[in-house]
Amino acid sequence: MNSQSKKMELLGSTSIPKALLAMGIPTMIGMLVNAFYNLVDAYFVGGLGESQMGAISVVYPLGQVVVGLGLLFGNGAASYISRLLGRGDKENADKVASTALYSSVSVGAVIIIISMVFLHPILKLLGATDSILPYAATYAGIYIVSCIFNVFNVTMNNIVTSEGAAKTTMCALLTGAVLNIALDPLFIYVFDLGVAGAAIATAISQVVSTCVYLTYIFRKKSVFHFRVKDCTYTKETMSEIFKIGIPTLVFQILTSVSISLINNAAGDYGDSAIAGMGVVTRLISMGSLSVFGFIKGFQPIAGYSYGAKKFDRLREAIKTSILWSTVFCVIFGVILALFPTAIVSQFTKGDAEMIRIGAASLRANGISIMLFGFYTVYSSLFLALGKGREGFILGACRQGICFIPVILLLPMVWGLNGIMYAQPIADALSAVITVFMAIPLHKKLNEMQKQTAAINTNNN
Repeated sequence: MNSQSKKMELLGSTSIPKALLAMGIPTMIGMLVNAFYNLVDAYFVGGLGESQMGAISVVYPLGQVVVGLGLLFGNGAASYISRLLGRGDKENADKVASTALYSSVSVGAVIIIISMVFLHPILKLLGATDSILPYAATYAGIYIVSCIFNVFNVTMNNIVTSEGAAKTTMCALLTGAVLNIALDPLFIYVFDLGVAGAAIATAISQVVSTCVYLTYIFRKKSVFHFRVKDCTYTKETMSEIFKIGIPTLVFQILTSVSISLINNAAGDYGDSAIAGMGVVTRLISMGSLSVFGFIKGFQPIAGYSYGAKKFDRLREAIKTSILWSTVFCVIFGVILALFPTAIVSQFTKGDAEMIRIGAASLRANGISIMLFGFYTVYSSLFLALGKGREGFILGACRQGICFIPVILLLPMVWGLNGIMYAQPIADALSAVITVFMAIPLHKKLNEMQKQTAAINTNNN
């Protein structure tokens, strides 16, 4: 059996626990390490001072928006590709993959140019104070330009995972992350480049990850052939990509907006507050990205099973994913809730106010992230099944529909505490909404299973 047949067998017939381990664990490890190197950036930059730490916290959401373009095309295409492969339509799946890759890089380049032209106003909008702005501009000037490689990487990450090659994704993420961790102290302290050194280290790591994916393509390991002539911009192809990709991009934008709102609200309490909340954001991202990585392995299995009308397999994948992701979130959340002061203190030279704010917020977020696995499985499931509207609504809850009103109103009546507890409150509200959206989905899947069984009976 060749490698391409093995990938299709993994998506369509391998036992769910084995398939989830094969698909989810490699992407989870890759994204965990990827999140860890963001944390390492914060650790080493934190040694430079609170203003420098605040600078990378301010730039972070801008980078997330640019990378969101990779998710727009990559995640949108991945959902459609999995369903096409489930229906046995390899030819159209190939065209969708090519369209997504070349489109994401082209659009990404345009957005990066616009971001650089208006860099200073954007950074001020994102919460940069006068003391933070010079460092933020230095860091962003290098980091944002290098994001063109990350747009490519994120798009390929989704496409490669959709074809069942999760180990390649893990290899690309691990290679870049490990290199970044090694280069950070070298460029920041040995070469004495400060925040610019952190940006250069990140840029080099992104280029190396791109090389891993290019090797995968040129050695013809992929199910797909990425050719410009295969790009197709038909109404059906673009609508399928955008109905999933646009909600995903909106989630990414909302994430950036939520971080910016926190930075702006925290700015009233000084650079220490911005730095403290920035550390919490990166720590929580470490857990949430790990779950996202695992769910990326679940998504193609769900999409393939749905396309092939294997509803028992789909249902088992949902239950197992909820159980495993929730167990991880509980363990991760307990660690954060029990040792918040010890954890936050690693990211400062001894700023007591930063530690106090960060620890209080981390404790509350540690408790609420225990709900994250349950929420993420369903927000991803809707997108995997091609249900863009439902996926958009649910996905926009945690950092949009529920979060934005809370972060705008709560600090007015609760001060700094309102900033620290905004995300945990939004998490709880999002989990409740998830329950009400999951019930009708399962009823619909049961009806479709009965209809499929009746058709099969009549045909026999």
